[in-house]
Amino acid sequence: MTEPRTIETGLQTRPDTAPAVRPPITLRERLTPHAPDGLSSRLLLLTVVFTLAVAALIIVPSAASFQERWLMDRLQAAELASVGVEALPYSAVEDSTAEQLLSIGGVQSVVVGEQGVRRLLLQAPNLPRAPELIDLRRRNMGARLLDPWKTLFGHPDRSIRVQAKPRYRSGDFIEILAPAAPLKTELKGFLLNSLFKSLLIALVAGGLLYASLSFLVLQPLRRVTRSIERFAADPESEGETPSDRHDEIGRVERELARMQEEVRQSLRSRARLVALGEAVAKINHDLRNMLTSAQMASERLSGSSDPLVAVALPRLERALGRAAALARNVLEYGRSEEPEPQRKKMLLARAVAAAAEDAGLEEGGVRLVRDLPPRFAVNADGDQLHRILVNLMRNARQAVEAAPDRQGRGAVTVRAGVEGAEAVILISDDGPGIPPRLAERLFEPFVSGSKTDGTGLGLTISRELAAAHGGALTLVDTGADGARFELRLPN
Repeated sequence: MTEPRTIETGLQTRPDTAPAVRPPITLRERLTPHAPDGLSSRLLLLTVVFTLAVAALIIVPSAASFQERWLMDRLQAAELASVGVEALPYSAVEDSTAEQLLSIGGVQSVVVGEQGVRRLLLQAPNLPRAPELIDLRRRNMGARLLDPWKTLFGHPDRSIRVQAKPRYRSGDFIEILAPAAPLKTELKGFLLNSLFKSLLIALVAGGLLYASLSFLVLQPLRRVTRSIERFAADPESEGETPSDRHDEIGRVERELARMQEEVRQSLRSRARLVALGEAVAKINHDLRNMLTSAQMASERLSGSSDPLVAVALPRLERALGRAAALARNVLEYGRSEEPEPQRKKMLLARAVAAAAEDAGLEEGGVRLVRDLPPRFAVNADGDQLHRILVNLMRNARQAVEAAPDRQGRGAVTVRAGVEGAEAVILISDDGPGIPPRLAERLFEPFVSGSKTDGTGLGLTISRELAAAHGGALTLVDTGADGARFELRLPN
């Protein structure tokens, strides 16, 4: 994938909004078969699997029913033959007559059981293999489904003994002995015919199901995919018009069109911001050069003996300082991202003392009050923690000095403790507090609670630095007794 280009603006490094140019999707690519792992291929595979499963569910019980009907037909024929045999004196029948009766019934032997006595009515020659018993009076479903496959794949000389309850005569059971070869032949023909019919039905049903799913799901998804691909190649291109469907697919199409339009607007706004960032960076660079020249001129004027110059010079220096701070903070805020914190254990007392000095806290004015546990340490990046503390302490000092009744005197108190796995640092002042209308927006860029020289970026940068540590910076409370901020850092 082509990496997005970046524009070094001096204010912020932002990705260029011009996307990597991709060739348009050709008609040949659209008509090219989808990869085997595509959704359509998987759906087709599932349709085939389900079709075969349906065919199996149809064929297996049908084979069992066919074999059972075949056996019952032989049993009924044998039962009728047994009635004729018993009608003869002493149930005596000649060998030729017995063979005719057996051939008519398709069996080799007939036995009738009554009150525990087995009577052999029709007997055939001895068999080379012991027959397998199938008792139709008591069979579980597993044996019933398995017997046809034993017939198909059993020994060629396999014979079966079948027992069932008589229907046309008295007795406990009637038993026949029959070869499995005729059953096997008829069962093969039945299975081939059933397999053809069931596959035809299943394929028709599966084809209709696949066609329906393709029309209702696959084609709309392909349309959505093409829209996403075109948008990725050229965000400014017009996407496909969403359909008027009211189901989930229709909602996806409409939401996609809405999000694409929002992204287009965002990209256009971002392009304007990049251009604005370049302009601001150039202006800022020139402004800092002019401010440097003005500061050098003010230093030369500091040696003047003119009383008017001595009166105006402090105001000029303060204005130049505010302008320089604004230029510095704008550049600092406009950086694309802060470096990753290099965290290490450090004593909080030393960090607080260094920050207080840079924030202008001193005895006789706004002083620092430390209420820290002995040897209290935090796990933080020293430079970034210093910037956070300086911003908070400077804001507190400026708030106290802005109060007309304090005469520039007050205190900034720093407390610390441990809560769970976090170090909690509280920075509070005894100034006039933050106005309620600003308290909710205090951490937004260019929102300042100070009426002096605040740029409205210090707290925004401080919160970002705290978040980079995995912590948080919040305004706990504010009022006429001052404001209190809470900094949480993971240990």
